[in-house]
Amino acid sequence: MSAKIHMKDPMCLIENRNGNEFVINAEAEEILSQITDPVVVVVIVGKYRTGKSYLMNKLAGSKTGFPLGSTIQSKTKGIWMWCVPHPHQPSQTLVLLDTEGLGDVEKGDSKNDAWIFSLAVLLSSNLVYNSMGTIDNHAMEQLHYVTELSKLIKVKSNPVEEEEKNESGEFKRIFPSFTWCVRDFSLILELNGRTVTEDEYLMNSLKLKKGTDKKSQDHNLPRECILHFFHSHKCFVFDRPSSTKNLQRLEDLEERDLERAFVEQTQKFCDYIHRQGIVKTLPGGLLVTGRMLAHLANLYIETIKSGSVPCMENAVLALSVIENTGAIQDALTKYETCMNNQVPRFPTETLEEFLHMHQESEKEALKVFLKRSFNDENQNFQREFKHLLDGKMKEFSERNERESMERCQIIIEELSDPLDQRISQGEFLKPGGHMLFLEEKMIIMTVYNTTPYKGLKSLEVLQEFMDNKKAIEATILQADESLTAKEKEIAESQAQAEEAERQRLVLEEKERSLQKSMEDQRKSHEQHEKMLIEKMERDRVNLIAENERVINQKLQEQNAMLTAGFQGKVNALQREIDDLKGRNRAAKSGPCVLL
Repeated sequence: MSAKIHMKDPMCLIENRNGNEFVINAEAEEILSQITDPVVVVVIVGKYRTGKSYLMNKLAGSKTGFPLGSTIQSKTKGIWMWCVPHPHQPSQTLVLLDTEGLGDVEKGDSKNDAWIFSLAVLLSSNLVYNSMGTIDNHAMEQLHYVTELSKLIKVKSNPVEEEEKNESGEFKRIFPSFTWCVRDFSLILELNGRTVTEDEYLMNSLKLKKGTDKKSQDHNLPRECILHFFHSHKCFVFDRPSSTKNLQRLEDLEERDLERAFVEQTQKFCDYIHRQGIVKTLPGGLLVTGRMLAHLANLYIETIKSGSVPCMENAVLALSVIENTGAIQDALTKYETCMNNQVPRFPTETLEEFLHMHQESEKEALKVFLKRSFNDENQNFQREFKHLLDGKMKEFSERNERESMERCQIIIEELSDPLDQRISQGEFLKPGGHMLFLEEKMIIMTVYNTTPYKGLKSLEVLQEFMDNKKAIEATILQADESLTAKEKEIAESQAQAEEAERQRLVLEEKERSLQKSMEDQRKSHEQHEKMLIEKMERDRVNLIAENERVINQKLQEQNAMLTAGFQGKVNALQREIDDLKGRNRAAKSGPCVLL
């Protein structure tokens, strides 16, 4: 369970220093790292002074928080974060990211805006683009950053030539949903005399023009990128909220002071994001936690600072190492916690009892490992976890045996103390002394054997006690003048037989323990394999579902290309669709376990 995050106010997550250097805020990163629940990440982008922060505050259920820009200066620099409890999903956290306004003349560097937009795409699961007026060619030109995404974000680190052709087809798998919010919208939603929905208005605005001339290409490029990169498209149009004078103090106004249609549309927008906003995922349907998002943000920023282009494959690989290493530590900690809770029951009376404690603790630890682990190719990290877990199990086993040894020694010492005193006083060195010695020894053995909670070393300690008394017993036997030579010979033989029997029992116990330990290893292997198969089956189902989603979205994109008459792109999309269908056929053959 995550520690519940209650940020009273937003804070800067990624600082934009001097408009040319991005730096992670350590405090914000730490807050994000504490969130182990999946995150729904909503990022809003758009030109400055278009009301972005107002919408984000509403999503947080607050009037204030993100600063509202009522002057000609952009208020938000870098990317600001506000983590709040999800209003409808208690097991998720809503992460709101407000970006600095694009096109701020004070920055004077369009490359900076392109990186802000790229980071917004990389970090979000729901991208909101905020603009003013209408969706026309001018609005599309202002969204030119979308045409640069393929240059600023890579899917594969070193794609081979054939894969490189299809690499862009993977963007739909990793990019967020796309929601266009059009502010101060004053047109009637009508096309060719027919009333249309906001979504139909958006999709009509994204229609491509037939033709290959430069004018058609300039018209099509941003629209094609929006269709190609983002897996779903939504639109909201907002009336002007109030008079220009009131807009300068928007956060001070009550809802009754705003236009009713604007208030209703804002609520509709918030309801949509809250109820249909998707969790941030990585390829394969892996749910991203706040902790993972913090790592991703760091990886992307470090990559940009190094002068390279963020690569999803490299980021996922680096993140998997971080998370799998963390999964091992979390799981070992869980095992130790479970076993330490059982320590008061040490020493265990039987090996079976100890192994049962271990198996239950191992099962809980394995759950922790598999929950956090991902992309564990060939199960290398799980093997390392198993190796380290066996070491921890050995430590607890040795502790259990040590406590048994110490307890048994205390018992035998207390019981044999009177015997030792009588030996030191020479009480048995007389006629009939050997019988008296045997009687005392038998009493000690009987009481010892019936004393509970001695643990696994009971036989060994008793054997050690008998070995220590063997020499004195022989001396007492030879000194007993009441016994004939034959009786002494019989007594020696009987003592030897008893010793041999005890040794046999000790060896049998060791052999039985060895067999039990081997059986435990077999059960442990089966448990790891069973739980891994269950995880791989879930991953397989998720992958198939994700591929089906991408196929459906590509079919929609293909239809748009077909309508525009771009047969070459229709054919390229068909190849991508066929490739995805082939992947699903392969995935349906089932997981392979290599433990």
